Amino acid sequence: MAHRLLSWAGIGDPQRIENASIELHGESMRAIGGACAEAFTTNWELEVADGWQTRALHVTVRGFGWSRSLDLTRAPTGDWCAAVARHGEIDLPEPGLDDPGTVAGAIDCDLALCPVTNTMPIRRLRLLDRDVADTHLVMAWVEIPSLRVLRSDQVYASAAPEGKRRVKYTSFSRNVSTHLTVDADGLVIDYPELARRLRPEPAH
Repeated sequence: MAHRLLSWAGIGDPQRIENASIELHGESMRAIGGACAEAFTTNWELEVADGWQTRALHVTVRGFGWSRSLDLTRAPTGDWCAAVARHGEIDLPEPGLDDPGTVAGAIDCDLALCPVTNTMPIRRLRLLDRDVADTHLVMAWVEIPSLRVLRSDQVYASAAPEGKRRVKYTSFSRNVSTHLTVDADGLVIDYPELARRLRPEPAH
C-alpha cells in the first residue's frame, strides 16, 4: 500500500485549494479530501474497487446558510444510484441523478474541480505503460456545487511528448481538450486551466 498526501491550487482561482489523502492498493484506491472556495467548501470520500472501478463517491457541500450531500454508488452489476439531502435555500440545479440510464455503461465517477478522479481511467487503461489510442468513456460527472450528476462523454489516450508523463484528455460535454501531466501513480500534477499541484513531487 502506498499513501499520498497532495494539494492542488485552482488555476484562475488560486484561492481554491483542493487537498486529498490517498491510499493506493495495487489495482484499487481509497481517498478522502475536500476544497475551500470563496463561497462554499466541499468534503468527499472516494472508494475504488479492484480494476480501478468506482464503487462509491460521497460528497458534502456547505455554503453560507445551506448544505447538500450526495451518496453516489455503483453496484457490481454496473447500475448507478444516488441518495441526496439538502438544507437551506440556494439557487442551484437539484442534486442527484434523475435518470440512471443516462450513465449506463459508466465505470468511473468524475468529481468536478477534483483532479483525483482522473486517476481511475488512467490506471485502468494503463496509459502510462503502453501506447493507447483514443478511448471513449462515459463518466458519471458530479457538478460542483450543485451535486447534480450528469453524463459526461470523455476520451483518454496516451501522450508522452519530451519524455514527460502526459495523458490526452477530452471532455465533450464541457468542451475541454488538453494534456494532463501526471506522476508515476497516475495522479495529476498539472491540469491546464483547472488545477496545479502544490509542491509537486519529482517524477520517478
